[in-house]
Amino acid sequence: MKSTWRTAWRQQSILVFRDEVEVDRLAADEIERVTFVYRGEGAFPGEIGTTVVELGNEVVLFDAETGFAGRVNFERQAWWQARRCVYWMPAAKAVLPWRLRLAGWSADAAGRACRRVARGQLESALGRWQAEGPETWDERKRRRLEQSRTFGFNGAARLRA
Repeated sequence: MKSTWRTAWRQQSILVFRDEVEVDRLAADEIERVTFVYRGEGAFPGEIGTTVVELGNEVVLFDAETGFAGRVNFERQAWWQARRCVYWMPAAKAVLPWRLRLAGWSADAAGRACRRVARGQLESALGRWQAEGPETWDERKRRRLEQSRTFGFNGAARLRA
């Protein structure tokens, strides 16, 4: 039987549940950076494949099935905007070490939708990422809409803002 995963805010913590049992907790004020690794244009929550949450000495990787990109991201938009810590990275350019990329093929893949990794193990890979941001989901959506207008996008106006 496949495990079910979900994430949720509880006061100033982000809780991770597996089969409705709490298995992890992140203190929100310890979050330094969140990177959404997306497929396609990253225009919909369903296009977010992995969420990378950087804490002090650790990095927490959330697979899409945990709902981090949906519930946790959308429930506190003002909080994320104030923190200015949300970044975006196309999946095609988000290179991770082999052991993390192949995790989905291993026997314990069902138990690995949320995993903590020592920051040192990912430091060099994350350091090479040229992520877009910081920008919240709403800011990203607004920018895409402006750019899609034939005569509406004014990049100079955005630079002055």
